[in-house]
Amino acid sequence: MRLARIAHADGVSFAALQSPTTAGGEPEAGDVCAEIAEHPFGDPTFTGRTWPLADVRLLAPILPTKVVCIGKNYADHVSEMGGETPPAPLIFMKPSTTVIGPGLPIQMPPDSQRVDYEGELAVVIGMPCRDVPEARARDVVLGYTVANDVTARDLQQADGQWTRAKGYDSFCPLGPWIETTIDPGDLAIRTELDGEVRQESRTHLLLHPVEELIAYISRVMTLLPGDVILTGTPAGVGPMSAGQQVSVTVEGIGTLTNPVQAR
Repeated sequence: MRLARIAHADGVSFAALQSPTTAGGEPEAGDVCAEIAEHPFGDPTFTGRTWPLADVRLLAPILPTKVVCIGKNYADHVSEMGGETPPAPLIFMKPSTTVIGPGLPIQMPPDSQRVDYEGELAVVIGMPCRDVPEARARDVVLGYTVANDVTARDLQQADGQWTRAKGYDSFCPLGPWIETTIDPGDLAIRTELDGEVRQESRTHLLLHPVEELIAYISRVMTLLPGDVILTGTPAGVGPMSAGQQVSVTVEGIGTLTNPVQAR
C-alpha cells in the first residue's frame, strides 16, 4: 500500500493511493487517493471519500516527533568524508521542524556558504517500541519513504557537532509517500541535481542495515508511531545553489523533488 498525506479542497487527510479500474476490471489512467479515517497506523479504515491524485497536493507523508539519522553508513561515503568507519551506528537527530514535503523549497540559510544534498532511504515507524530485537525489527515498521538529509557542510565542519548544520527549517524533505510492502534490503538509490546523476548506490551496501538500526536506536530511545529513521547517504554528496532542483529516487518507492531557493 502507498500511504500519502494530502491537501484537498476540504482540508488535509491521510490517504491510500489506489489504481482505479473500470466496471469490467480494466485499469484506468491516474491514481486515486482514498481517504483514511484519522491515521494510517494499525489497520486503517476508509471514509469512502476519494480524489484524483491530480486534484490534490502531496504533503510530507508523515509529521514525526523526531527524525533519527545515521551518519557514515556507506563505506564509499566514509571514504569521501575522511575519518574512520564507525564501529556502531552513528546517531544524530533533526528537529521535526526540518520536515517539508515534495515540491516545497529547500531554503538556503544566509549563515552557510555550502549546503549539500544527501539522498537517503527513510524508515517510518508504525508503533510505539523500545528494545526491539533485530529479528522483530520489521514488525514495528509502517513503511519506507525517500529523504534528503540536507546539510550545511561548512557549519558542520566549523561546529564539530551536527545540530546546527542539519537542523535548519526545510532541511529534511520527505516523500512523496510511504510504501508499506517493499523489502529495504537491496533497493537502488539515486540523487540528481538539475537532472544530472550525482549519487547512485544500493541499500545492500549499508554498513548497518535497517533491522540493526531499529534495534540499536530503540535501545537508546522509545520510537513512536510516525518517527522517521534516515539510514545514511552514499558517496557523491555535493553542494546545491539557489535556482537548482534536487531529486532523490528510491527503487520501489518513487522520486522526491524539491527546488532550492535562498532564504
